[in-house]
Amino acid sequence: MGLTTAGVAAAATAPVLTGCGGGSGSGGEVTLKVVAADYGDSAANSSQKAWEKMARAYEAEHGTKVKIDVKVYSWTEVDKRVAEMVKSGDAPDIAQIGAYADYAADGKLYRADQMLSIPTQAGFITSIAHAGEVNRVQYGLPFVSSARLLFYNKKLFDQAGISDAPTTWAELQDAAEALKGIGVRTPYGLPLGPEETQAETMMWMLSGGGGYTDANGSYTIDSTENIETFEWLRDKLVGQGLTGPGSPARTNRQDVFDAFTRGEVGMLNGHPTLMQQASGHGISYGTAALPGRKGKSRSTMGVADWLMAFNTHGNRQQIGEFLDFVYSDKNVLGFATQYDLLPVTTTVRETMLDDREYKSLWRFLDELESAEFYPSDKTSWAAVSKLVKEKIGSTVVKGGDPASVLGEIQRAADAMENAGT
Repeated sequence: MGLTTAGVAAAATAPVLTGCGGGSGSGGEVTLKVVAADYGDSAANSSQKAWEKMARAYEAEHGTKVKIDVKVYSWTEVDKRVAEMVKSGDAPDIAQIGAYADYAADGKLYRADQMLSIPTQAGFITSIAHAGEVNRVQYGLPFVSSARLLFYNKKLFDQAGISDAPTTWAELQDAAEALKGIGVRTPYGLPLGPEETQAETMMWMLSGGGGYTDANGSYTIDSTENIETFEWLRDKLVGQGLTGPGSPARTNRQDVFDAFTRGEVGMLNGHPTLMQQASGHGISYGTAALPGRKGKSRSTMGVADWLMAFNTHGNRQQIGEFLDFVYSDKNVLGFATQYDLLPVTTTVRETMLDDREYKSLWRFLDELESAEFYPSDKTSWAAVSKLVKEKIGSTVVKGGDPASVLGEIQRAADAMENAGT
């Protein structure tokens, strides 16, 4: 799904505005075409059902004037489907996918303030709303979100005599050494394989005081902090045999998750869905903030999937009214809880923090406030992310050269930025 693969692109210029009304029906009737991604893992919990429920409820409230036509596709094809529709000149009115900003750059999207009521637009969690902006203007509407924490196997920690979750890199290394000492197959799971390298990379960059970009949005991939982070990983974790069999460069996130549910991994970075997977396999686990260089990481990585509205058919008013309905507390809470995800609105976040039913998510919700997101306002990000997937694993193997590899990615990123890619 999107929050675990996190495919995001990016953007730079303002859209051409089109009028509202128009419509795809006659006599004042409008049919809004919605294309969305599937968060379910079977026909029984397909997102098609969740969207159909919202659509029918909305139609019941608004009579026959507005119809909602929803089509849900798997994450492996939904971005391609929307791209094909846009290219053919028949973009959906609303798309819920992983990438918004390329479309904003091409002038194809409405701004958030052109569609949403003021309470709806003001209701997004600030850190997430900013991640949907291009040049301080919001085009991407966060749909659902996720954050990352350190997961650890409580039983293995007890057996290794580890009393508390590590808060620093030195403590993490010590814990990994203790786990290795009792024969744990993978003391720390470090997935730098092609599946989601860009995520593990970002988490480690943040915990080392760096990141993909600086406060001004400029790429800082080869910063001193980032280089030192990967040197530490190379020398103190991988080089000491603390990341398990096989090379981290060929280890995928799902492989590490599966091994954690088998009791073979002592620690790893994970997102909320790992809780259900671990519990389902009888694993007693704990969660903690990501350890940092000298103390708790200043922030964790947040991930969001996006809703966007295309201006092709000019149904701005109807789109906005439907989106206000989608972002009602009931619908935000229902979708997030159904798929073990985090909400994107402040009121629903507060509701979950006040209800012990969601206690397992409280730490994730706390971290979400200060989470940092992929630089999805950049049209270059998709290509940069691909480079990270291809190259970053080589930095932590014996003889790896983080400065050289990060410098290569930095130069490529700068070139793409200068070329407007």
